[in-house]
Amino acid sequence: MPTILVTGGAGFIGSNFIRYWRREHPSWEIIAYDKLTYAGNKSNLHDLEGQPNFTFVQGDICNREELEPWLAKSDIVVNFAAETHVDRSLLSSGDFVRTDVLGVHTIMECAREHRTGLIVHISTDEVYGPILDGSADEDEPLNPSSPYAASKAGGDLLALAYAKSFRVPVIITRCCNNFGPYQHPEKLIPLMITNALLDLPLPVYGDGRQVREWIFVEDHCRALDFLIEHGTPGGVYNIGTGCERQNIEVVQMILQLLGKPESLIRFVADRPAHDRRYSVNWEKLRKLGWQPKHDFESALAQTVAWYRENEWWWRQIRESEEFKRYYEANYAWRLRNESA
Repeated sequence: MPTILVTGGAGFIGSNFIRYWRREHPSWEIIAYDKLTYAGNKSNLHDLEGQPNFTFVQGDICNREELEPWLAKSDIVVNFAAETHVDRSLLSSGDFVRTDVLGVHTIMECAREHRTGLIVHISTDEVYGPILDGSADEDEPLNPSSPYAASKAGGDLLALAYAKSFRVPVIITRCCNNFGPYQHPEKLIPLMITNALLDLPLPVYGDGRQVREWIFVEDHCRALDFLIEHGTPGGVYNIGTGCERQNIEVVQMILQLLGKPESLIRFVADRPAHDRRYSVNWEKLRKLGWQPKHDFESALAQTVAWYRENEWWWRQIRESEEFKRYYEANYAWRLRNESA
């Protein structure tokens, strides 16, 4: 029975990928490996516990003794494990360097020794930095603006170096902004949905005109499956949709879907080095034969409906002390200043 190891498997994209893989490849054994930090949540996998051919392992990708036995038995490794939120990287950058760089090093060392079949390393479009005109292709110089983006760029370069130096079969993917079920409520779309459901102010950074390219998480999972079959080891692949929206447009759409007034919007002080626009050129992936299936409007409506119907999931996160500290550090003081 072939085995796939999904590191960061209890996170947002990782848990969605596991569900997708189980549906599309039912004969595979799946190992979900996660440290269970604030973003790793076993509730994300609640419907898979006790199911055949599924194993959950609590572990740290930086700890070789914990990781190595599971990687050694795996045919494919998909590495979602990362610190991923820009706001948090501004508060605690060391955690990002540890996981996003040193964790990648541990994976690469284990893969080199055990000759793992394929490593898919999940990166981000933010490594390219702000793209004011056009779109970044895979050869664009890396120009990160935040500690998060810099740590991801460092992990990318380390993985590619192992591909060149040791022939570790690595594919790097750089995807645009994801959204969908099980996304942590500190991210833009779920934060705005849950604040609106609670009739709380919706804090929008700056003028809200920052532009992001959006992909429904299911399409991201499909793209990864496609690249596992069709990608070339040592290659870098952008995953995009061409669907660009200003943040304020997204917030307004969420309010419309929930029947909430735009008076809930509060423009607050911008965060440092807030990139104006990201955009990736995904022609390389398109030419291989992949296309997204979901349009933004219907996928956003589906996402809003999921959060409305799954209050049990997001309320336990929002009521945690961890979330309250984060919200105070990033939004509450800005809202107070705007009201003063």
